[in-house]
Amino acid sequence: MPDIPALLWFRRDLRLADQAALLAAAEEGPVVPVYVLDDEGAKHRAMGGASRWWLHHSLASLDADLRERGSRLILRRGRADAELAAVAEACGASRVHCIRHYEPWWRNAERAVAKRLDLVCHDGNYLAPPGSLTTGSGTPFKIYTPFWRALKEHMPPPWPTNRPSTVPAPKTWPASDKLDDWDLLPTKPDWAKGFGKEWTPGEAGARRRVDAFVKRAGDYDETRNLPSIEGSSRLSPHLHFGEVSPAYVWHRVADAGGSVDIFLSELGWRDYAQNVIAEYPDYPSKNARDKFDKLPWRDLREAGSDFDAWTKGQTGYPIVDAGMRQLWTTGWMHNRVRMIAASFCIKHLLIDWRKGEQWYWDCLVDADYGSNGVNWQWVAGTGLDSNMFSRIMAPLSQSEKFAAGDYIRQWVPELAKLSDAVIHDPEEHGCRPKDYPAKIIGHREARERALKAGKHAK
Repeated sequence: MPDIPALLWFRRDLRLADQAALLAAAEEGPVVPVYVLDDEGAKHRAMGGASRWWLHHSLASLDADLRERGSRLILRRGRADAELAAVAEACGASRVHCIRHYEPWWRNAERAVAKRLDLVCHDGNYLAPPGSLTTGSGTPFKIYTPFWRALKEHMPPPWPTNRPSTVPAPKTWPASDKLDDWDLLPTKPDWAKGFGKEWTPGEAGARRRVDAFVKRAGDYDETRNLPSIEGSSRLSPHLHFGEVSPAYVWHRVADAGGSVDIFLSELGWRDYAQNVIAEYPDYPSKNARDKFDKLPWRDLREAGSDFDAWTKGQTGYPIVDAGMRQLWTTGWMHNRVRMIAASFCIKHLLIDWRKGEQWYWDCLVDADYGSNGVNWQWVAGTGLDSNMFSRIMAPLSQSEKFAAGDYIRQWVPELAKLSDAVIHDPEEHGCRPKDYPAKIIGHREARERALKAGKHAK
């Protein structure tokens, strides 16, 4: 085996199993695993606070896994191309292996790295490489349903590979930053105290989460919309950080029976979102439908107090407030409630969807550039494939329809003593506790204002 090492560039693929870049690098000789914290390249899309908490613990887990196999993780901070070039020079490497990424800043970084080093990109973060599926005329899919039909024709994905028992090490190791020096964890104040109760970042935590979900994957369609029941998989942050591959998840759950196909289609939606940003890199910040550029959003100088109430879970709408408080406490929100809360921000408060998207970006441990942008534009009605703007989710009836009583009691303790008959709308039933806010706007009033704004856009 040659003594010349190759670099293994980790980003959102923090795993050793089903890791094509690792296997390719190890076949060539010694491997130097590297993670570069590149806030400069990402600029305003640098990871938010919740994602940085997750990253700290995921990197610590990855380093421990590598050390068990005779290796270690080199940490550097700065421009990815410059730091990788410096590491390569220090250890005599000239080649870099990585999993291909599709966020615009990572595509820019790959081009910059390729100018300095021999960059070899591999697929592995999605069920099918983004851009590989096209319509009959050879153009990218814009609508999810035909995209999913095309993706299913290529499923199941290739069988995932196992973690190697050893990772060949170089004779000498280049210098590395210390993870604690990056200050990824909040301290003053430590607003992430509740995160550790909910999550175990890292490959082992991801696999345990998959194991737990397999047992109930067959009931997914019946339970996924019920916030009071653990019906969703909670795999989104593990998938986002690449601690487990979608191929591994697919093969573990595909035979669960029942309504597991609905869950598999959600994995497909994740692929769809990456295809969208591969074709439209600024999708999370630009209306896909130009006519909505004329929509008269409220200026935050006028609506700032309403936006603050939304972020703090103080809107007077229990299902919305429960979701926003869950988000702040755990870095995650139930998917049905995410849509309700997003719709409330957009339609009830008439606040530009991009403001809400940025809040989710900072607060979610699974904040994903593609999925976040596509989902917000779907709710807003501004996307390539989206709800109509005139479709306004009614949070009060949604709360009752999806039996959110226990969920509200958990996250809005002011309402914990209320019965199911009144908890979804205590103000309407005349039993709103004094320590719970009144509605910041009535549903009918908000709906009429939103419809008027939508007509203006047309």
